[in-house]
Amino acid sequence: MPSLRHLSLAPLAAVACAFAAAAPASALPGPENFADVPARTSISFSHSPSGLRLGTANENDARPGLSTVKLYLADYALRHGDGSAGDRDLAARMIQSSDDGAASALDSKYPNAIDATAGEFGLPSTSRGGFWGSSYTSTADTVRFLEAKKRTDPASPILGWMNSSSPVATDGTQQDWGTGELVDVTGTKWGWADDASSVVASASIGDGFSIAANTYGSAAAQTDDVLGALGGIDLSPEITAPPAVPTLEQFLEMFGP
Repeated sequence: MPSLRHLSLAPLAAVACAFAAAAPASALPGPENFADVPARTSISFSHSPSGLRLGTANENDARPGLSTVKLYLADYALRHGDGSAGDRDLAARMIQSSDDGAASALDSKYPNAIDATAGEFGLPSTSRGGFWGSSYTSTADTVRFLEAKKRTDPASPILGWMNSSSPVATDGTQQDWGTGELVDVTGTKWGWADDASSVVASASIGDGFSIAANTYGSAAAQTDDVLGALGGIDLSPEITAPPAVPTLEQFLEMFGP
């Protein structure tokens, strides 16, 4: 074995650089992606494998929850309700096709459902109003809830219903905007005001992430804001640790005399 005193470290440095270069790059959003989002829109994002959480400055604001609070109502009915097939059918209808009648039936049967879910999952900006349709939540709360479901209850029907949402809602609304337009999304729950333009919401899941948006404006405005911030970004990259750089002893064994 050559003397360490006379060994050039240049080859070792080259090997180290080669190992570092071999590490796959991970493209994830950063704070800069949300810097120019108009104040009309709140966006929250969570990357499941790394635990990365990002959002706009207003992501914790309590905004009209619209039909995204049906996620909380459905979860309560499924896990704390009477276990009836009727409850399951109503829950499926209000997640897949945003059926307001189904939501009103479950809300009447379980009036504490939204507040109870907020307490269970630690959703500080979420509260039920006089009925489900006047409830409030934040995009941060919505993402926190979805990530908890994916982590602790990955077989939840709610996630499956989001993945099989109807192109057209019960009231005839096209469900095709906001976070649902991101390329890596697998499932979405949408929400909108009765006038369909004063406030809209969307919440989506994908392989390795959850995202939610709420906009004081139209569906088109939300799509513009969401795609402007995150369009074209890989939202669910695998986080792979870079290969370990060999020690000097390992290098000498590899390239010794």
